[in-house]
Amino acid sequence: MFSLWALFLSAFGAATLLPLQSEAVLVGLLLRQPEAWVTLLLVATLGNVLGSVVNWLLGRAIERLRDKRWFPFSPAQLARAQRRYQRWGPWSLLLSWVPVIGDPLTLIAGIMGEPLWRFLLLVTLAKAGRYAVLVMLTLGWFHAW
Repeated sequence: MFSLWALFLSAFGAATLLPLQSEAVLVGLLLRQPEAWVTLLLVATLGNVLGSVVNWLLGRAIERLRDKRWFPFSPAQLARAQRRYQRWGPWSLLLSWVPVIGDPLTLIAGIMGEPLWRFLLLVTLAKAGRYAVLVMLTLGWFHAW
């Protein structure tokens, strides 16, 4: 049970603006418990999506936070991200799994007022897809094809 919590927390933290990695935790658990791949995939996805929801909520509240000293983005970075998001719209959330750009995308989606239902759908598809590929690579399923 501890390992599931560790996976959940690492996936949750990795989806926020914290510099964490969840892939190593998932791979380590898959190597120890390959038969639990469905549970591990679900736990990692749930944690990562909920971490992204935190970013979305921060984006919704950005006007009150933007002037805080600890705020991680400059006004120019925010403006650039908003322009890109406007260009690609909600489909850009399919890149929410990508390191470095994924977390800011989920924050910008909140700033731009992306409806939560669409946000959850696209982010869940992206993040579950990434973890599913990682599961397949780790367990050697691509060799069978």
